[in-house]
Amino acid sequence: MARFSILTAVFALLTTVHGQCGSGTPDSRVTGSGSSFTATTGSRTVYSGSDYRAAIQSALDSISSGQRVSVIASGSIGANSITISSGKIFEGCGTINVGNKSGRGAIESLNTSGVQIPYLTMTGNPYFGLRFYGTRDLVLGKITMNLSGGLGIRFDRDAAANSNVKMDVINVTGAGSHAVETWNIDGLTINQVIARNVGESGLLLQKTTNARVGLVDGNNVAAGTGYATFRMANNNGQNSNGNYNTNVYIDKVVSRGGGRGIFCVSQSGGVVITSIDLANNGNNAILIENCYNVSIQGGTVNGGGEVRLAARSEFPNNRDISITLRVDNNSVRESPCGDNTNWTLTGNAAKNIC
Repeated sequence: MARFSILTAVFALLTTVHGQCGSGTPDSRVTGSGSSFTATTGSRTVYSGSDYRAAIQSALDSISSGQRVSVIASGSIGANSITISSGKIFEGCGTINVGNKSGRGAIESLNTSGVQIPYLTMTGNPYFGLRFYGTRDLVLGKITMNLSGGLGIRFDRDAAANSNVKMDVINVTGAGSHAVETWNIDGLTINQVIARNVGESGLLLQKTTNARVGLVDGNNVAAGTGYATFRMANNNGQNSNGNYNTNVYIDKVVSRGGGRGIFCVSQSGGVVITSIDLANNGNNAILIENCYNVSIQGGTVNGGGEVRLAARSEFPNNRDISITLRVDNNSVRESPCGDNTNWTLTGNAAKNIC
């Protein structure tokens, strides 16, 4: 767990630098309640009125790169979007309630560099809570989303790639889709993703390389679906030269109930998962399907759906899979046989492996 400790230390340092939400002297503040909000930048009032979203956007638009907005007030932005441009620091100290704007994020930062969101508390049913693409040096801190639907954090698929993205602790409850979904990131560091009662994945990585994640923790995630607490898909971990040398490191995956615990699919891999703790998953506890260079180094699976290595005919078969686990009250099956599969199994599970 040494890597997890390093990640925790890194994000603790970021918290120390920023202090508590709204602390010190923010360059701009949004205050008020009900139907009366004020945005103040320095000694200047840049918005006064009933529109919470307009107050926040006015505050953001009034500051320069390197400056900070602290939204102290709670309110609702409706089915609208807040946009953060390069270099700005956005703190949501109050609770921001959001609506559903088709294809858009309630808060967005697109084709930007150096954006930071150290704190955010969001409620509502967004299309995407946070939406990104084309970002560089993006930092997300302590993000809490208590949702009634929608998707938590999304990096777009068919848009510019991202680099050097950092997230501290992401807590998502009640999303109808994924808690965190990435596409096209080179250089991703996450301390923790904690997903509760989420419809699809807790953490879904796609076409993401050079990733380091401390903890993925899901409870009642992906029930009745093919998703998982932790899922890798669509060539995740495939390096730019086409190989699958290890570049994705996950310290721990914890999953209870819901659907699958861990799912690797569609030519993904290049991953080491140091430890897992899976119990009573409603679908496969683990499914590895057409993946390459996947190592699970230890941990436990208790009950739930089987641990399975499988393959679809349209992709090359599994290759270089290494699994060390204790599996109880379950079964382990490898069909078809992969290329260079290595099992080290303990526990009472039934085994049908090559």
